Amino acid sequence: MSQPSVILATASYDHTIRFWEAKSGRCYRTIQYPESQVNRLEITPDKKYLAAAGNPHIRLFDVNSNSPQPVMSYDSHTSNVTAVGFQCDGNWMYSGSEDGTVKIWDLRAPGCQREYESRAAVNTVVLHPNQTELISGDQNGNIRVWDLTANSCSCELVPEVDTAVRSLTVMWDGSLVVAANNRGTCYVWRLLRGTQTMTNFEPLHKLQAHDGYILKCLLSPEFCEPHRYLATASSDHTVKIWNVDGFTLEKTLVASSDTTARLWSMSTGEDIRVYQGHHKATVCCALNDGAEPSSC
Repeated sequence: MSQPSVILATASYDHTIRFWEAKSGRCYRTIQYPESQVNRLEITPDKKYLAAAGNPHIRLFDVNSNSPQPVMSYDSHTSNVTAVGFQCDGNWMYSGSEDGTVKIWDLRAPGCQREYESRAAVNTVVLHPNQTELISGDQNGNIRVWDLTANSCSCELVPEVDTAVRSLTVMWDGSLVVAANNRGTCYVWRLLRGTQTMTNFEPLHKLQAHDGYILKCLLSPEFCEPHRYLATASSDHTVKIWNVDGFTLEKTLVASSDTTARLWSMSTGEDIRVYQGHHKATVCCALNDGAEPSSC
């Protein structure tokens, strides 16, 4: 089975994961996932594997196989796994869970190698581009930086007390971090390197992005330069595109919690491809259309 240059996968409440030809919209593979809902999908940097975060496990599937069985299962979380991602060379994976922990998994060895206690349900985890810090956000509104070199929490902040942090995103060059919360607000900080190796947060902007709670926020990748954007998706059925220079609103896309995934044109604001095939609401998607990483 030849590997497509673009990997697009979606998961739904219908307990399936689907792989799509991104340009044509054709579904070419369906995996049954009967054990639980899928909360998050993530593709490895080399496009060889897809991680599916469920309750309470993570399953790793071979992207280039037709086998319905996972190649590996990671099972030490005790509740919903809400976040999953990979280090840039794909040697290890990180995860966050409603069990209040952030975990690190070496993909070359069995079991969990490290565990950090957040003391509240973890909703989101991102890896800093320096590959040495994880940033987590939890249900109690805490943001924590986990220093993987010192193996400890190096920074903690609470943008709004008792307001859940739903999503975090870091600019590709490590210059900005955005936290989106349950009240439709995005907090933006500059990330500054301290006198040691610790990242310091300098408040930059507070953006009232939506009326409903925010489901996901995402900063644009390197290939968008010199333009920099922030995308926010909300329970108010909109996706908004913000220009990071001044945080002015560029586009509002009208979406809904339906059975489809959609590809949108940034220039026109219109959907140019609709991926149809799920029988219940689509929960998450993963896209890898970049070149394979040469090195970290």
